[in-house]
Amino acid sequence: MAKCIMIQGTMSGAGKSLLVAGLCRIFRREGFRVAPFKSQNMSLNSFITADNKEMGRAQVVQAEAAGIAPDVRMNPILLKPTTDVGSQVIVNGIVQGNMKAMEYYRRKKEFIPAVLEAYQSLAEEYDILVIEGAGSPAEINLKQEDIVNMGLARLVDAPVLLVGDIDRGGVFAQLYGTVALLEPGERARVKGTIVNKFRGDRSILEPGLKSLEALCGVPVAGVVPYVRLDIDDEDSLTGRFSQNTAQKTLDIAVIRLPRIANFTDFSPFERYQNVSLRYVQRLAELGWPDIIFLPGTKSTIADLLWLRQSGLEAAIQKAAARGTMVIGICGGYQMLGRTVADPEGTEAAGVTQIDGMGLLDMETVFYEEKIQTQVKGVFSSVPGPLCALNGLAYEGYEIHMGRSREPRPPLEGSGPVYGSYIHGIFDAPGVSDAVLRPVCQKKGLDPGSLQSFDLREHKERQYDLLADTVRGGLDMDYVWRVVNREV
Repeated sequence: MAKCIMIQGTMSGAGKSLLVAGLCRIFRREGFRVAPFKSQNMSLNSFITADNKEMGRAQVVQAEAAGIAPDVRMNPILLKPTTDVGSQVIVNGIVQGNMKAMEYYRRKKEFIPAVLEAYQSLAEEYDILVIEGAGSPAEINLKQEDIVNMGLARLVDAPVLLVGDIDRGGVFAQLYGTVALLEPGERARVKGTIVNKFRGDRSILEPGLKSLEALCGVPVAGVVPYVRLDIDDEDSLTGRFSQNTAQKTLDIAVIRLPRIANFTDFSPFERYQNVSLRYVQRLAELGWPDIIFLPGTKSTIADLLWLRQSGLEAAIQKAAARGTMVIGICGGYQMLGRTVADPEGTEAAGVTQIDGMGLLDMETVFYEEKIQTQVKGVFSSVPGPLCALNGLAYEGYEIHMGRSREPRPPLEGSGPVYGSYIHGIFDAPGVSDAVLRPVCQKKGLDPGSLQSFDLREHKERQYDLLADTVRGGLDMDYVWRVVNREV
């Protein structure tokens, strides 16, 4: 059976996901078969595996860092928020339905067998499992039914390293306060603390670290420096949404829908030095971009209503009429059609039918059964400005409840408006180049001036940089002692 180590945090956004990815990369480099595990993830940024099952994107990133294929067992429970008080519940990659928060809380114990089965089967195949917690283990109102932090650590007998985020401030209070709120048996599982995202001279930190060790009764296992990485991150806490990107030679605007999902679809356009990719939430922010992307969403109807009320819908329609390229992915694609109908209340938006933006000649109807599948092929018969895509390979995955035109091409439209159900459609070599080429021609620019780089090689370099940073910040000898149960 695999050895294990668990990373828990003082809060959401403390850096658990990237630390797990970094450890996966480190252990892989040392010749071990390593896999990530997170029993329950809440995210709208999901992925479809080779066997057509759905899992959280964070565990996909961690699997990539470990050099293995994403496997739904790495994230047996995925919660995709549909409202402020409810989520779609996905167990072992299959939708179980929508549940209010209290209903899921009452039923959590029913899912423990699925969690343990996934964990045990991974443990039989790998040498080390690196487990990620969620939020904080000191949420004292939720601890009784916990299956993702100390509750899981107890079930699989995992030693824990507790990480705090010094960049937000108050890291000593975060770490000591969390330890103090744990029960004695839980405290015994904490084998060390980690100060994450540190900027500056560590020697200034040393007196605080010594006091922290005395207060918590465990060593500080490391101080990990703050580092800028280009690695896919989670939904609401991503820095992509808050960064104020200055407009460059080509300007791309992604509409930041309230329930935006799979925003990583647009990451390939961030690899161009002279292309700006901005996430726009207000009409005043839109300006006159060269391309407008409408992303996926967990609630097409609710977000279309928001788009309409914000004034962004009218602005996008006017931009398309002027010849600005508009591309919708999944829910954004559905919005571009003539109507969106939800007769069975699948989206729980309280609306059974709504007019779309009328930029594509199609209609969408939602059904209970979810389509989730990996897809690949070669573009053909793409008309208009994006005809350069023809002959290029594409691959990606579909996750949607709605049904639109059948048979459905991978990319629909005739220019300047296009849409697709395929997440990751821009990832394959040459695809993003072909999308940008007509925009460059329209502006009289040389496409070579955008200065791109190989995305897959870039990702590998980023994982290596992450591993180097984590290794340099942690006391890896002590981490190995934790893994080997020597402390």
